[in-house]
Amino acid sequence: MKLSDINNISHHRLLPAILMWAIPLLLIVPNILLDITEPYTMPEKAVNALLPLGVYLLIMSLWHRNAIAAMSLIPVMILAAFQIVLLFLYGESIIAIDMFLNVLTTNIHEASELLNNLGIAILTVLVLYLPAIVLSIIALCRRMCLSEHERKAGLAVGGTVTALGVAILLVAACSAHGYNAARRLFPLNVTCNMLTATERFEAAKNYFTNSENYSFNAKKSVSDSIPPVFVLVIGETSRADNWQLNGYSRPTNPRLCRRDGIVSFPRTLSESNTTHKSVPLLMSAFDSNTFADSAYCSRSIIDAFAEAGFSTIWLSNQQRNNSLIEFFGSRAGTVKFLNDDGDKHLDMELVSCLASALDSIGCRPVFAAMHTYGSHFNYKERYPENFAAFMPEPSSEADPANRSGLINAYDNTILYTDAVLDSIMATLEATGRPTALLYLSDHGEDIFDDSRNRFLHASPTPTYWQIHVPMLLWMNSDMRQARPGIYDTALANMGRNVSSSRSAFHTLVSLAGISAPCVEPEASLVSPGYREPERVYLNDYNEAVPLATSGLKKQDFKMLEKLGVNIRPEQPYYSQNR
Repeated sequence: MKLSDINNISHHRLLPAILMWAIPLLLIVPNILLDITEPYTMPEKAVNALLPLGVYLLIMSLWHRNAIAAMSLIPVMILAAFQIVLLFLYGESIIAIDMFLNVLTTNIHEASELLNNLGIAILTVLVLYLPAIVLSIIALCRRMCLSEHERKAGLAVGGTVTALGVAILLVAACSAHGYNAARRLFPLNVTCNMLTATERFEAAKNYFTNSENYSFNAKKSVSDSIPPVFVLVIGETSRADNWQLNGYSRPTNPRLCRRDGIVSFPRTLSESNTTHKSVPLLMSAFDSNTFADSAYCSRSIIDAFAEAGFSTIWLSNQQRNNSLIEFFGSRAGTVKFLNDDGDKHLDMELVSCLASALDSIGCRPVFAAMHTYGSHFNYKERYPENFAAFMPEPSSEADPANRSGLINAYDNTILYTDAVLDSIMATLEATGRPTALLYLSDHGEDIFDDSRNRFLHASPTPTYWQIHVPMLLWMNSDMRQARPGIYDTALANMGRNVSSSRSAFHTLVSLAGISAPCVEPEASLVSPGYREPERVYLNDYNEAVPLATSGLKKQDFKMLEKLGVNIRPEQPYYSQNR
């Protein structure tokens, strides 16, 4: 054999050997990062690193042509890349079920706004995994093979590491807390979450069939000489701390602060930091404890008002996305999604839509629900230029160094929301009828508020900034006369602890004088018998867990204590579900 032939064989086997050792190491990068970010015990950290590493080594050394095995692991590389990007974004946690649902229900424009601010994270995962994929393709096309010596070495090391990982897993399983690999072991946990997200998405698509026979048995128990109008306005990504009505130092609510008949509830928390769960909670009689069983087979507040004889309206500045929110809204008598035309719209356009809908309905009792785009990132795109009161706005991507500019733009969105709400109220007053409006946001937002440098919302674990939301009730003078004592009751309850997820439905139907078996007076903020809620959080597995065990950190407990919501920090929730 010629020397050149020997060299050719050597090179022919070098790349498969590199792939055999390199790809398993690349694939456990997210495992190592999760061992750093998550509060795993030492046995759990060892399992999370060793067991996948051993399995990957076995897969890469089973066949001489291991490029085929490398190609089969591309889905795992994609999950690993997704996980690393998530850790860049939130600093902790596995890819949650809700994250997958966000991918399925978020519109393309909204997603592109986020991706534009994840350049470093995306570049990192491309540098990690793209070369491995390219080299695997080269090895596959050139039919490169592992030497028998390298293959046996890989099998021996892979088998040993796998056996060690299994042994430690058994030790972890026998510990006092047990061990749940489906929630703790990457990528098994993420794969399980992806399957669960698919199941929930399919359940949502079957909503109309599953809810066909549902009825509130709702009836209007009071008579009104003049047909009233009730409006629910659902905000997006609004933080209560940035509202002047709640004591914020900046004048972000100049119009609402001058308007009579407003009651703000500053101690309001949402039980979810994701739109696709928080909005159905706001619009329904079920709560976090019954969400898993009831969400896909119950109907919404729109149906409750319709059963009681009200004409119903749904106006949205969000896109259709095959979610419960769309399906709830589509059952209204008048339905309009501004984004159906494919263009971007500002929330003020909803006001003229409401005026037109009220004119077309005429003198009948009306319930309207309006879903705004509010303060969703990118903040600068949520308001017109004449509302850029707080300057300068950010000129570059989201970064802790740009926080002051981001806050300026964010506060401008609140200023614009103030104008939108005031315009809705003016439109309602112009009808000359008793009218009331309830506004609340689905969730809040992180804007690099503390040392964690968290940004955006819908993270697998919540923060104070993501769950502290604005909530206000407005009643015009005619409504205050038509419902004597109700306004004073709301004022008496304004300093109390509130769950928007629990109280929105019951407050509105009680105010409207609607009776139904599901109505809970103790959850209504216009009821003298209002009872403060247990503080719970609807987690990724649709389990209502105590807020203290939801994953909040010391920074969050400090802010809650400052708000007057005292929750004792306890062992994190995920340590209870191993």
